[in-house]
Amino acid sequence: MTRKGRAITLSINDYQKARLEQIALDCGAIWGDKPNISGLVKDIANGRLRVAASHDWTSDRIQALNQARLLLIDDGQIETAIALTHLLLERSELTIPLQQELEAFIQQPMAPWRQEVDRLIRRQQPFQLAYQDATERVWRFAVHHAQVARHDDRHYLDCWCTETKDNQDVPELVHNWCFRFDRITDAALSPISGQWRSHLDQISVEFHLYGGLAFAYESKTGVDVVNEWHPERSEVRRVVRQVSSTFWLFRELLRYGDDCELIAPQSVRDRFRDKILTLAQRYQD
Repeated sequence: MTRKGRAITLSINDYQKARLEQIALDCGAIWGDKPNISGLVKDIANGRLRVAASHDWTSDRIQALNQARLLLIDDGQIETAIALTHLLLERSELTIPLQQELEAFIQQPMAPWRQEVDRLIRRQQPFQLAYQDATERVWRFAVHHAQVARHDDRHYLDCWCTETKDNQDVPELVHNWCFRFDRITDAALSPISGQWRSHLDQISVEFHLYGGLAFAYESKTGVDVVNEWHPERSEVRRVVRQVSSTFWLFRELLRYGDDCELIAPQSVRDRFRDKILTLAQRYQD
């Protein structure tokens, strides 16, 4: 048999070739000091290496690990996200779309616009943010403060912008905007003149906690400026907090149900009461 008759051609992409070469190195299949894929195949054929099927990861596990990868990316922990991506790519249980998404991430770990945002924040450089949402509407904002924040287990870009149109928050907070990272596939960024602000606009709110929640409540570090037993009401916890968005405040307090009462300021209390009344009306017969 000629050498040509013994040849085997593998139709693989560059990433798969690199993975095979790494496996060859790990298993000692080398030619000189370089990985030898042919030697790896021979070792498998001769029984020196055993290949076992591994198809026991559930879709829930795959989904959970991929969600963790996305959170790491949002948090700027790119090296850890890359390591987790390599782990996922070793699995045969991946769907084709997910495999393609993971391979694309390896080729370009972070969107260029996100890298530029991080750079502008570090430099405290005001910038214009322009992006197109899912409805193809183009948004433009002049950003004078930005910070990466986590809300409800997702990462957002919280910004102070000169624009206030369409912002539904209370007047004191209408300059604050919150952009969800995974809703922006691409963005145009450009430096602008102006002063970088040290923080978002904030207001002080007070709420009281009752029942078991008054004892179980864990203070939010950095935002709760007062967390004490009410001096005039028995077994009532008084909390005063600095907030930059009533939307996220209401999301939290609604979970507490009737064990929580928003006290001040009156404008925020009224808005919260209206939200509760609207919710109650949905359950009217």
